[in-house]
Amino acid sequence: MKVLIVTDAWAPQVNGVVTVLRTIGRTMGRRGHVVEFLSPAGFKSLPCPTYPEIRLSVLPYRRVVACIESSAPDAIHIATEGPLGLAARRYCLNRGMPFTTAYHTRFPEYVHARVRLPLSITYRWLHRFHRHARALMVPTAAVRRELQHRGFTNTVPWSHGVDTEIFSPGDREFLDTARPIFLYVGRVAVEKNIEAFLQLNLPGSKWVVGEGPLRPCLEHRYPHVNFAGIQPVEQLVRFYRAADVFVFPSLTDTFGLVLLEALACGTPVAAFPVAGPADVIGNSPVGVLDWNLQSACLRALEISRQEARRYAGCFSWDHAVRQFESYLAPLGRGDQ
Repeated sequence: MKVLIVTDAWAPQVNGVVTVLRTIGRTMGRRGHVVEFLSPAGFKSLPCPTYPEIRLSVLPYRRVVACIESSAPDAIHIATEGPLGLAARRYCLNRGMPFTTAYHTRFPEYVHARVRLPLSITYRWLHRFHRHARALMVPTAAVRRELQHRGFTNTVPWSHGVDTEIFSPGDREFLDTARPIFLYVGRVAVEKNIEAFLQLNLPGSKWVVGEGPLRPCLEHRYPHVNFAGIQPVEQLVRFYRAADVFVFPSLTDTFGLVLLEALACGTPVAAFPVAGPADVIGNSPVGVLDWNLQSACLRALEISRQEARRYAGCFSWDHAVRQFESYLAPLGRGDQ
């Protein structure tokens, strides 16, 4: 099968959406499929307001049409709700072609955090965007229940995984700051609620790995915190291994791939009991979920690193890809 994945999120962005899509593409390729990506590369684009690292394609419809028709895919998956996703959706609807979509990001909550737009407005728009999809793939049960409560009727469960060969235990002496070491990995942006971590009165030292619009402000406000910026995967693994606790302060993530990456390296998790951590960690003994994040961080120090590693092994990308394949809506001859 030849699958075209349309995404507004792509390199050089470093985030969970890009990681998921690249992994899906590689894994499907090993299973004998051909996967092509229609991404912002090659399109005229402008920086996203309040988040210049993200580029938004400008008036992409004609080129999107040309790309889809040139690709001649057997199935179309629209991964994001940005300009390219909108253009691909319009093309499919105009021609009566089936397509699938995904809910990678809690977009309404992110917009609300940035510009205070009421959640109801954004959710109505999202409902309109996704309602004609043959399947709306959702990574966690909690987010799926929330969407169903808001009237989304085409949701299907789509798990994610972790590469346990890349993310694995190893030498823990990479960082020379005081222990215990508490680590955050992810975008340095308002929707990630990072200050809930940085404000904590914890022993040892804190590290932030990632980039984003809040970094200059937070570096100035928290001079005792170590900011490492974006790291290539081979270095990122060393941060995970060195940390004593991985701290995940976000209240809005749909899944949180970084949780699995940390666990695969043997590092236990401290987080709030919200969608994402609640689905990935649940009641397992590899993390502490508590509205008192400081208490969660300190209690997580007692968790077995071996147990964390074993738990991560339960999350397989092969299973996630098989789910993805099963939801795709192949184009019949009458669809083109």
